[in-house]
Amino acid sequence: MQAIADRPREMRRAMVDLLGEAQRGDMAAFEALYRQHVGRVHGLCRRLARDAGRAEEMTQEVFLRAWRLLNACPDGEALAGWLHRMTVYVALSENRKARRRLRREAPIEDGLLRDARESARNPGSALDLERAMQRLPHGARQIFVLHDLEGFRHEEIGKLLGLSPGTSKAQLHRARRLLKEALES
Repeated sequence: MQAIADRPREMRRAMVDLLGEAQRGDMAAFEALYRQHVGRVHGLCRRLARDAGRAEEMTQEVFLRAWRLLNACPDGEALAGWLHRMTVYVALSENRKARRRLRREAPIEDGLLRDARESARNPGSALDLERAMQRLPHGARQIFVLHDLEGFRHEEIGKLLGLSPGTSKAQLHRARRLLKEALES
């Protein structure tokens, strides 16, 4: 019975040891950390990016930064949270860069509603939540992912994005309304 209770402690200790080895430059230890965390990092990038290619690039950028800044990670037990915060910052930064490059984007809302109606008329194609999320306007999608999927509070989102909590709440309301319309059409 005691051996089962010690298992989480042993796992935490192994994580701390693995992080220590990676901080000393052991690439195999970093690769092991990568394998443990890449799924969650990529999933978050996928939700914050508009396409799989950008999500892959963001995931790579997160782990490149993690390797360069590994000594800044407080300890092995905090690694998952540290990577999560880094992922959010990288994704938001990459999205801002992309917005600056594009400067102007076609109205997404019209496309979202049109696609939803076409999907409803065509029983062979289904509009799922993930696809509907990708069609949300940029700000609304970011806030929806951070609040509803990742569990951030509006105050935290406001600090991350430089918005007031009220703006975050309004964008979340807008995102939910658009998703509901898209999924009901």
